[in-house]
Amino acid sequence: MLTVKEALGQGIRLLDEAAVPVPRLTAEVLLCHALHQERVYLYAHPEEPLSEIAWIHYGRYLHQRIGGMPTQYITKVQEFYGRPFHVSAAVLIPRPETEHVVEAALRYARQARLVADIGCGSGAIAVTLALEMPRAKVYGLDISGAAVQVARRNAEALGASVRFVESDLCAALADASLDLVASNPPYVPSSDAGALQVEVREHEPAVALYGGPTGNEIYARLIPEAARVLRPGGWLIMELGYRSLEPVRRMYDSCWRNVKSMDDLAGIPRVMIAQRTP
Repeated sequence: MLTVKEALGQGIRLLDEAAVPVPRLTAEVLLCHALHQERVYLYAHPEEPLSEIAWIHYGRYLHQRIGGMPTQYITKVQEFYGRPFHVSAAVLIPRPETEHVVEAALRYARQARLVADIGCGSGAIAVTLALEMPRAKVYGLDISGAAVQVARRNAEALGASVRFVESDLCAALADASLDLVASNPPYVPSSDAGALQVEVREHEPAVALYGGPTGNEIYARLIPEAARVLRPGGWLIMELGYRSLEPVRRMYDSCWRNVKSMDDLAGIPRVMIAQRTP
């Protein structure tokens, strides 16, 4: 029977040989998941023998990760804004960069009372805004019914009051009703599919990834729809794709003012911010 230390070492070697990034951390996460323990347990109990069931689960998780499945889909969890979100293959895995959308919303529209997260996926943005802006009424909309179910689960688990609706962009929303529209829309050009990591290309949902031939097609639909549903003075805050800044900036017309972008920590334009003209 392998000990915790031996199992961890074997996992690190297998992942390293398969060229999986950060093999030690990945092996630690997968072994902890198999053991239902925190990371500190691995180093506090290195000589503890693994049970047969833990070894079976650990071996399966290693096999899945070596085969390209993202670690988050194996463990079913990803942290976002300091909170654990359940994820499945029905939703995009929340990225740290998307936290900039939340930061921009809290900076420019903290007093918003009616908010919508368009293309909500796991509900990361909608749930976070509901918890950070407790006086706001928050909606989460997604074209995928399976994603809406995941988002509802996260709202319930985290104690957030969010109403989730299956909808194509803003179709389910009334005219001039919102103070804030936030979104991380699909923005990967479909022609770039072959260049994506296998973890992304083969496991994350295409409907949440690809924005059309140029990657900007969803922005071209969302901006005028947001102009319809936002009250005068309301804010539209969207995550930007790589190389999307200038094409998206040109989509704003006289319905908008205070159009600006915000960089991420790498200095890449990551968020586009605009205010509905009063």
